[in-house]
Amino acid sequence: MEKCPCKSNLAYAECCEPVITGIQPARTAQELMRARYCAYTIADTEFIFNTTHPDHRDGYDHAGTKSWAENSEWLDLEIVSTQAGCSGDQEGVVEFIATFRANGIVQKHHEIGRFLKQDDAWLFTSGDMVKPKPAVSTKVGRNEPCPCGSGRKHKKCCGK
Repeated sequence: MEKCPCKSNLAYAECCEPVITGIQPARTAQELMRARYCAYTIADTEFIFNTTHPDHRDGYDHAGTKSWAENSEWLDLEIVSTQAGCSGDQEGVVEFIATFRANGIVQKHHEIGRFLKQDDAWLFTSGDMVKPKPAVSTKVGRNEPCPCGSGRKHKKCCGK
């Protein structure tokens, strides 16, 4: 049994393949998003294009998308959150992180994707990239209590 690349723990033939091949439509926005991720893993950019809402296809770079999909090793998909997007909804939002390796460098594509149901078919409308939060470091003063919880001053404990 070939596991689905979308990390659903289902077999590919029971998960995203029927959506990508057109045997069955995606029932939810998340299901379409997972299928679109799988389409990147197999470089099926026609599926990516066809599941993009017609009002949002201008500027779609077929060659660039195909090149990115083919030249990347798709490592992981994490669903961060889903808002609406169920079978009875008309709109949905899926936040996800796709991890891939390109040119030997592991990268994360963190996006909030918006989906719209039109004629009983879910379509991708737009996505906003989520920028990583900067690391925050709080500097402990030498005379402050040590953050390790020993009760000693930082300079006499871990701050040596």
